Amino acid sequence: MVDEPWFVALDVDGTIMHEDGSIDDVVADAVAAARDRGHVVTLATGRSWATTEPVLSRLGLTPEYVVCANGAITMQRDDAASDGYIRRHVETFDPTPVLERIRSFLPAGKFMVELPDGYRLYTEGMSEWNLDNAREVLFEELLDHRATRVVVTSLEHGLDEFFGIVDQMGLHHVSYAIGWTAWLDIAPDGVNKATALERVRGWLDLPIERVLAAGDGRNDLEMFAWAGAGGRSVAMGQAPDEVRAAALEIGASVADAGLAAVLDSLP
Repeated sequence: MVDEPWFVALDVDGTIMHEDGSIDDVVADAVAAARDRGHVVTLATGRSWATTEPVLSRLGLTPEYVVCANGAITMQRDDAASDGYIRRHVETFDPTPVLERIRSFLPAGKFMVELPDGYRLYTEGMSEWNLDNAREVLFEELLDHRATRVVVTSLEHGLDEFFGIVDQMGLHHVSYAIGWTAWLDIAPDGVNKATALERVRGWLDLPIERVLAAGDGRNDLEMFAWAGAGGRSVAMGQAPDEVRAAALEIGASVADAGLAAVLDSLP
């Protein structure tokens, strides 16, 4: 066991997991080996808790804390809970203004709102998403709820065109990130993976000089700035240019199981 463990925060999609949902054995083994050496390995993902918990199970991880919904939800291990975790910290916002503004620019957009308890409401056409613990509603039924996360997708726009539309929206008082394809992930203002991870780091009393964050998306930019201030920030090889530029290190791509070498480089 290492004398000075690192606090390791891992994105899921595009970092641990391929687009088809598979995880390379060498990556799973490297995650387990880092944990077994005594490092504090957790997930920091845009996913809801419902879709994060199965990833933990597949990896055999039971960290004290897990960051979900791009920092809006922090789960804490609790053996008395039905799935082993409780919501330790939840950030919410009223999504009504941002939903109405986005719809004025994307009238054919598809929308999903995640509620504080993890239940989701979505409009017709959100067929590419996991819709367990969710219900289809009319757009108007998305309004006037407290939410931890809003997802907007537009199947009719390419990524560059979508970027242009989002720029025109002038979104304020929310945090947002744009995915690989034309979808927008919105969190409460000032909330991101970094804000949640810094809170967890404080709870665990671990030094900022021994944090490592690995990811591949635009929702990892703040996490890279946080980790890179004293420790290590690692972008996957296939990440967009702006994401690669924000990291201190560039790993191999997820297609080449790049995370395994990153984790194996820890003591």
